Amino acid sequence: MSVSASLVKELRERTGSGMMECKKALVETGGDIDAAAEIMRKKGLAKADKKAGRVAAEGRIAAARSTDGHTGVLVEINSETDFVAKGDDFLAFVDAVAQRALDDAPEDLQALMACQVGGRDIETARQELVAKIGENVQVRRFVRFSDSAHTIAQYLHGTRIGVMVELEGGDEALGRDVAMHIAASSPICVGPEDVPADHLAKEKEILTAQAAESGKPPEIVAKMVEGRLNKYLKEITLLGQPFVKDPDQSVEQLLKGAGARVVRFARLEVGEGQEKKQENFANEVMAQVKGS
Repeated sequence: MSVSASLVKELRERTGSGMMECKKALVETGGDIDAAAEIMRKKGLAKADKKAGRVAAEGRIAAARSTDGHTGVLVEINSETDFVAKGDDFLAFVDAVAQRALDDAPEDLQALMACQVGGRDIETARQELVAKIGENVQVRRFVRFSDSAHTIAQYLHGTRIGVMVELEGGDEALGRDVAMHIAASSPICVGPEDVPADHLAKEKEILTAQAAESGKPPEIVAKMVEGRLNKYLKEITLLGQPFVKDPDQSVEQLLKGAGARVVRFARLEVGEGQEKKQENFANEVMAQVKGS
């Protein structure tokens, strides 16, 4: 049977698929646009499964915060290329996921993927997006802070680094300054007492071996190790670091002056710990063209 151009256009706008694919599906269903859309959805999910193993190390960090300032989320969603990460479809998906992570308070990533966006769960929406844009897309991780007595402050450095701080005392402006510092200085925890024991033990072992090479007596070596370890702790902990906007004071001094305390923080960076695929911009464009 023949199908009208207007019907093909409507299905194309609804699914984001190619004109010939839409026409074929409409012919197959005798012009039933709902049935045709379902067929294309199933085919799209199958295509998404095939792309699931491809490395997705580009993307963006999104932030969302409640109007009262007591709840916030950071979400990392990855694509294969930066080209796709800047597209409207990808950005709309990222914003929708961040909002669900904020509003629905999922306990973990699996629960987040079951949240509803646009009448279907996020996992289905993700698969449909993969089928549409021709690249693997992954919701990698999210962090959610909520406390009615504390201020949640956020800072995004472009779209690749996001920081969230839970602050007791102080105000949002202070929290944002601290978050900006964390984005720049990458502390691993708030204070020395929060440093993981295995991390501390490994560093102490290294410092002890270095100090022992000096040939000094054991009691001197022990003092050398203690001094170097204290210096190291200041370098890796938020409270010990010089504040980026005023290096003459530490972050700890900044907070004390404001009568505030950082309860916890999270710093997410796109592609952190993932092997990135090396492509130039021309290759990204060609991959996108082929995918469409």
